[in-house]
Amino acid sequence: MRVTQIRDDEHDRATQVWEASVRATHDFVTDADIALFRPLVHASFGEIQHLAVLRDDDELLVGFVGVEGDKVEMLFLDPAVRGQGGGRLLLQHAVSVFGATTVDVNEQNPQAVGFYLHEGFHQVGRSALDGLGKPYPLLHLALPNS
Repeated sequence: MRVTQIRDDEHDRATQVWEASVRATHDFVTDADIALFRPLVHASFGEIQHLAVLRDDDELLVGFVGVEGDKVEMLFLDPAVRGQGGGRLLLQHAVSVFGATTVDVNEQNPQAVGFYLHEGFHQVGRSALDGLGKPYPLLHLALPNS
């Protein structure tokens, strides 16, 4: 697997990866919310400050990370490649290339919380609602000394 730039014709594929990842890891998110978030996620690929994708050996897009300022705004993997080091590759790219030092994680996604804690982030705050006012509590995490 390797990290590269997204191509303009891959926004649909990235959206598919996002949805598959959410369905595999965010069992608290409703179908209605996925339908609400889908076009927002798709549009974000052309708007976010920094975006990188993970490709498998066949060059298929299997994950992505997006960073705005110093914050990881999105990191999603195709469920078929979870546990193979792709998330770590994307996060390392976000930190070392894009300068990311913070991330918000759904409290109800213990695998993601554990991943970021294992990668050196620590909790610096909590919000009861997500950025759209949905009842999905967020943990605010940061790298030490950031």
